[in-house]
Amino acid sequence: MKRNIKVERLNQRPLEKQEIELVERKGIGHPDSVADGLAESISRALCQEYLDRFGAVLHHNTDKTQIVAGRSHPAFGGGEVICPLYILLTGRATRVFKEEEIPVDTIAIKAARKLLTESLSNLDVNNHIILDAKIGMGSSDLRDVFGRKVPSANDTSFGVGYAPLSETERIVYNTERELMNLKKSIPAIGEDIKVMGMREGDTINLTIACAMIDKYLANLKEYADTKNDIVEHITQHAKQFTSRNVKAQMNVADDIEAGSVYITVTGTSAEMGDDGAVGRGNRANGLITPNRPMSLEATCGKNPINHVGKIYNLLSTEAARQIAAEVKGIDEVYIKILSQIGKPIDQPHMASVQIVPQDGVDMKAVQLGAAEILDDWLANIPKLQQMLFRGEISTY
Repeated sequence: MKRNIKVERLNQRPLEKQEIELVERKGIGHPDSVADGLAESISRALCQEYLDRFGAVLHHNTDKTQIVAGRSHPAFGGGEVICPLYILLTGRATRVFKEEEIPVDTIAIKAARKLLTESLSNLDVNNHIILDAKIGMGSSDLRDVFGRKVPSANDTSFGVGYAPLSETERIVYNTERELMNLKKSIPAIGEDIKVMGMREGDTINLTIACAMIDKYLANLKEYADTKNDIVEHITQHAKQFTSRNVKAQMNVADDIEAGSVYITVTGTSAEMGDDGAVGRGNRANGLITPNRPMSLEATCGKNPINHVGKIYNLLSTEAARQIAAEVKGIDEVYIKILSQIGKPIDQPHMASVQIVPQDGVDMKAVQLGAAEILDDWLANIPKLQQMLFRGEISTY
């Protein structure tokens, strides 16, 4: 059956030529990113368990994880957590199959502890958190679609992707990644990072929030000196991605004279100031981009078999990247894929490709190339699923 793929010219000014651009990334230790990471790690653990036991992934969605901030008393040289973080692992999963009971909650808690240990190097998973697993059983009508040859879409929803990334988008993404690399030589850098990029014309301003870890800083002077070193390093690092002017600031709410600065015990604001929830952070490509179309669907924790909120966001992103890289004459490409509940996921209700072409390009050739690539991705959704099972695709 021919897929409903429509490729059209999009008459708009490419983002790089627009005057104002805003881009945000929440780092792996931000409470919302931690919630995303927990949801996705539990889903992957369940997928592997189902595959090992039954040779197939069974119905589940673990995308409702919540983090409730604790209380702490940070202090130079080392403070303490007064009240642990509370983390609720929730969602739906197949708990009994072929009369065999699956230890869903145990799997979830084990996966959560592993993710927290890997993501937050100064969090004591035995004493700083309370993990509570309340994963219920999925509804029978949703479980039924897993038994079909081509799974049916679980919902009427859409996914969005675009390419290529702008200079500002690359800088914002790589700034958070570089801070994690810099942590090897500056252990005071916490994993809870937020990078806000604002480009005005040819000037890119980076506003960085970084939860510094108290036990690695002896006093206020060392904090200020370390902060200055980080800002200088990040400013120089960003310049490799652009010829534009780059400015950076960090922890702008600090009042050094009053001694009020952003230090934490664990490296995440969830110890005291901020709760977290799945879907409130980065989109599927790791960024929050108000200048681009976005889906509000949370990607993390949704099952990779028939949940279009996950599959279509990731597929459209991967397809857009390939189109931008391989089809000549494209400034920007935007993909929106819409499902209908109960219909085969490889036959979307609409797959829209919008192209911002370069001057003088052959639009017919562009349309054919873009449609062929997207059609191939839709025909090979199991390829995307295998990439997810192997952890080859980041979802936040």
